[in-house]
Amino acid sequence: MTNRIEKTGKTPEEAIAAALTLLDATEDDVDIEIVDPGAKGGLFGLGGRPAMVVVTRKFDPVQTAKEFIREVTLAMGLSVVIDATRREKYLNINVVGENMGILIGKRGATLDALQYLTNLAVNRCGVPEFSVILDTENYRRRRRETLEGLAHNLARKVKAIRKPVNLEPMSRYERHIIHTVLQHDKTIRTYSEGNEPFRHVVITTAAK
Repeated sequence: MTNRIEKTGKTPEEAIAAALTLLDATEDDVDIEIVDPGAKGGLFGLGGRPAMVVVTRKFDPVQTAKEFIREVTLAMGLSVVIDATRREKYLNINVVGENMGILIGKRGATLDALQYLTNLAVNRCGVPEFSVILDTENYRRRRRETLEGLAHNLARKVKAIRKPVNLEPMSRYERHIIHTVLQHDKTIRTYSEGNEPFRHVVITTAAK
């Protein structure tokens, strides 16, 4: 999608109107720079020059995320409806459609990968300002319940065998769930180790 248009016209207003049409935007959606106001010229218009403007669409994290996801899902052969809401620095995005198992992937790997790439697309300057949480068919809730049960079961195992247990590599979001579930158990300690995308949680007994 084009986000920046350079346009000329007889007047700045004419050039701006043409640029807005091409961007399918309103003046509230864009930043406008008048590079050259132009000149009418003298007799018979001699010496005149057109006005030139640069119209740039304002950055909208929600729209950016939705457009990125739409492009990726279309490339995957999926027809989806995307619902996105912004709450401060969090973007909650839900994708609805058929064959969402393809989008979820094994243990949510595809969904996590798309969530990661969407975060990159939204935080295009490289500095994370927004956190994208991508979901479909309530997978995140179901996965959270599974992880909570896993955390409690493994905590009991650690207490029984008195040895650390390494979990499978998980996203930061899922690791946070494990840490949060067990944070009030004073007999257990959790920490993450390894490098992305292989970073994982370790559950061990707390030092006395």
